[in-house]
Amino acid sequence: RGYEADVCILGNPLRFTQEMKKQVEIAEKYGISFVKTYRCSEYTTIVDSLLGVGTSRNLEGVYKKAVEEIRHCGCHVVSVDIPTGICADTGRILGAAVKADLTVTFAYKKAGLCLYPGALYAGKLVTAEIGIHRQNFPLDGTEIFACEPADLQKIRRDPGGNKGTFGKVFLIAGSRDIFGAAYLSGLAAMRTGAGMLKICTREENRQQFSCFPEAMLLTYDDTSDLKALVREGLAWADTAGMGPGVGTGAQAARLLDALLEECTCPLLLDADAINLLSGKKEKLKNCKAPVILTPHLGEFSRLTGTEIAAWKEDPVNITREAASSYRVILVCKDARSVVSDGTHSWINLSGNDGMATAGSGDVLTGTILGLLAQKLAPKDAAVLGAYLHGCAGDRAAAAKGRAGMLAGDILEEIPKILCSLEGKEGKS
Repeated sequence: RGYEADVCILGNPLRFTQEMKKQVEIAEKYGISFVKTYRCSEYTTIVDSLLGVGTSRNLEGVYKKAVEEIRHCGCHVVSVDIPTGICADTGRILGAAVKADLTVTFAYKKAGLCLYPGALYAGKLVTAEIGIHRQNFPLDGTEIFACEPADLQKIRRDPGGNKGTFGKVFLIAGSRDIFGAAYLSGLAAMRTGAGMLKICTREENRQQFSCFPEAMLLTYDDTSDLKALVREGLAWADTAGMGPGVGTGAQAARLLDALLEECTCPLLLDADAINLLSGKKEKLKNCKAPVILTPHLGEFSRLTGTEIAAWKEDPVNITREAASSYRVILVCKDARSVVSDGTHSWINLSGNDGMATAGSGDVLTGTILGLLAQKLAPKDAAVLGAYLHGCAGDRAAAAKGRAGMLAGDILEEIPKILCSLEGKEGKS
């Protein structure tokens, strides 16, 4: 288009591949200028294509120097496939990295462009079609998936259904001093479309639940037969959950034991229920129900013994291995949550830092339970629940700002998203 462009190649010509040699030959025939040195101040735009996506060791020598120059050049920077210095698998910075304004990646997004800190260095991300298609690559368990808006169409209502059709949620949540977590998670389950909700909580919370007349209550005190209570709830329910605000005391431990022994419907464990799993790995493995765990990284670390820093170095593989080891579906919550059923893995690309607020995880618990109640497969409920929760968070951030939004703001956006889906379903 008439722009003057120079090409500076830092690699050793003796180590060029045949493809590289061919491209240099083509460029020379087009009369493109090759330079051995450059000054960033001479250019409006830098195209960064120093190294390939296979780079995994820290940058050194001329490459590190060039990356540091580009970082401080003040030009518009476009990276090819991935910014130089970002690990394509984990998003880790390899000693130094280009911070791009735009990254044009080929065929598929790379995990390192989706995970932090790599996502911060990519700038605007565009995926370019260059003729590489999925059918060229057999699925082998190492691929990573992500949801997009069209996937939410899997959440469908039955026009001829009733409240039983849309499922019954049994939720053990709250404790003597904590009501809010139970309220947020229960309300999220209903707002996501569950037909009925029964919350098992301390008797002290009964009066506070007068603000939530749609929820039924099973309450207990210090003298209650907890196993009988759990059996009663499970006999009624289509899906069960435990964790938000239950604490880690003796009663909570007995409730968890009863759930693991008695539950046969899809079961979600969050928060304190995960903290209580220490020493119960065999009970978890032997549970007759499909189990979803939704730990934040502190809970994941306590459960598995994996250091948080180690998880951040390799989040996808560590999550997959833990899900396989514990025979569960794992939703590891972070700035980019990773979901795995032990075979397949997903990175959740929705959401924002405004969701790092008290109660946000309780809303996620209810969102997934609401989808489970509507008979989504546990894997789909976990993946779509995390995505829907993040989309609601993005809408809340747009309305309230990331710094000022609350968990309740996230919750209130969920039915608005589902409402828009109903409109699309009607048109189809």
